Amino acid sequence: MKIVILGLSITSSWGNGHATTYRALVRALHHRGHEVQFLERNLSWYADNRDMPRPDFCTVKLYASVRDLIRRFSGAVAGADLVMVGSFVPDGIAVGEWATETATGTTAFYDIDTPVTLTKLQAGSCDYLSPDLVQRFDLYLSFTGGPVLDRLERAFFARRARALYCSVDPALYRPARSTPRWELGYMGTYSADRQPKLESLLFDTAQRLRDRRFVVAGAQYPCEIAWPTNVKHIEHLAPDRHAAFYNAQRFTLNITRADMTELGWSPSVRLFEAAACGTPIISDLWGGIESFFRPDSEIFLARSADDVERILRCTGDAERRKTAAAARKRVLNAHTALHRAILLERYVHEVTTSSRARSRPRQAASVA
Repeated sequence: MKIVILGLSITSSWGNGHATTYRALVRALHHRGHEVQFLERNLSWYADNRDMPRPDFCTVKLYASVRDLIRRFSGAVAGADLVMVGSFVPDGIAVGEWATETATGTTAFYDIDTPVTLTKLQAGSCDYLSPDLVQRFDLYLSFTGGPVLDRLERAFFARRARALYCSVDPALYRPARSTPRWELGYMGTYSADRQPKLESLLFDTAQRLRDRRFVVAGAQYPCEIAWPTNVKHIEHLAPDRHAAFYNAQRFTLNITRADMTELGWSPSVRLFEAAACGTPIISDLWGGIESFFRPDSEIFLARSADDVERILRCTGDAERRKTAAAARKRVLNAHTALHRAILLERYVHEVTTSSRARSRPRQAASVA
């Protein structure tokens, strides 16, 4: 297929979790033989922090404005088999309206921020998607699955709401033989709604286990945060350093944003990355987590610092390695970028098959 993706950014991962998802998915699509062109708004924030300006698995084109986009890329969009518009694209409503009007192939909205999008749509404050636009896409691809897919179709009249979860590239994320530097680590940009859990599950645990080392990697943490003395803060880690970061931890912590916890079925890419590296995961609880990892045998769950401390103190290395190996096996069998690329192909096939069936002329009834 010829695929055109209009996304937030694939060239810069600085404060941008979308980049990791796009890179893994597009690389897998390229591996499957598809031709992908990624169109990205040339924003100064990303321009100053591009860690992958020219990917070798797709063609990246930058545009200055919606007007510039329409002038230069209408032909590419009209000629594509699949046109995909992502969440948080600048001027996303105008971009989506133009894309759905211009495209002749399948159109899809790729929502990497489904809980945020639903909240904004209900409040009438979403600047990258409108209720009317939801109905115009052939596919609504959601980072959140479960009951929210039915809600998207019933309440917002999405034609086909389908889960397209985040994933991992196992060629980039794999175990490495190394002695862990940290007892427990966490990776994530600062978020006010996640901070109480971070302080409870990691900070409080660190203060109880002062003889052990902890680490947090992520940008935008306020200067006034009181970091425990045995917690190291790394402001930013480029994606090419993520695997080494996971492999340097005895356990890694997963914390889910409040809106994702409320909807459930919203796995973080960090879950799949850490599991692929063979690093045991301690996670907070949210609906549907058992659909991705089996509690106690593939993942450890914690509600409080008491739970985290117990896991760290009482889990022997044999059990720790066994749990991590089981999680890695699950990811390799179901949650790689290649799995998502194949699933996307199936969704597009579903649309094109349905369209052909609707356009096929009815045969006249035979007369005996």
